[in-house]
Amino acid sequence: MILQRPSAARGEVHLDWLHSRHTFSFGHYYDPAWMGFGVLRVINEDTVAPGGGFAPHRHANMEILSVVLSGALTHRDSTGNEGVIRAGEVQWMSAGHGIEHSEYNASADAPVHFLQIWLQPDRLNYAPAYASRPFPPEQRRGRWVCLAAPDGAEGGLPIRQQAWLRAARLQAQARLSAELEPAHRYWLHVASGTVAVGQQRLTAGDALGWVGEHGSLQLQGLADDSEVLLFTLPA
Repeated sequence: MILQRPSAARGEVHLDWLHSRHTFSFGHYYDPAWMGFGVLRVINEDTVAPGGGFAPHRHANMEILSVVLSGALTHRDSTGNEGVIRAGEVQWMSAGHGIEHSEYNASADAPVHFLQIWLQPDRLNYAPAYASRPFPPEQRRGRWVCLAAPDGAEGGLPIRQQAWLRAARLQAQARLSAELEPAHRYWLHVASGTVAVGQQRLTAGDALGWVGEHGSLQLQGLADDSEVLLFTLPA
């Protein structure tokens, strides 16, 4: 089964400091057909204006990844972690048995554009944990790079779930493939640019999901610096 999630069909929130598009149900946006995809619960594309941000709030038992596409994001949490992540960097926060954190635009004059991703963990009520790491765009050009993986496999950030998040950056006409196995679900999200998946054209915000499929996933860049995220998830 192949699922299609066009960018324009996502939920939308527009405030004076925030523009957000929700791939799955989140907050005031509710669609019973899109409650998540297996353990993948949230993909929010957030653009936060200078001076704006998310005030301190709590999470528990959720793996939260922030992928900064442009600008800079300031993080603070109740366990003492604090820092700024910039374009090309990825932040992981495992909420564990409970954590309070805030996220603000780190710039006084430019917006920050990032993806906020939540995955359900495979173990509950562990101590909260945090890490961030740069993944330079040039290292992802024409190849998959692991951003997050179970307990830090393949050099990714160490999420507490049997799931992998890989990213690639494609130039126009560049090709890349990935193998699909029925033992996993897969979700492909286009973060920027335009790509072809087989004969299907996808632009920023579009996504496809695969359940019970096998074979080779064929991608081609249709615009320079097109970035894609591929999630490998438990079946």
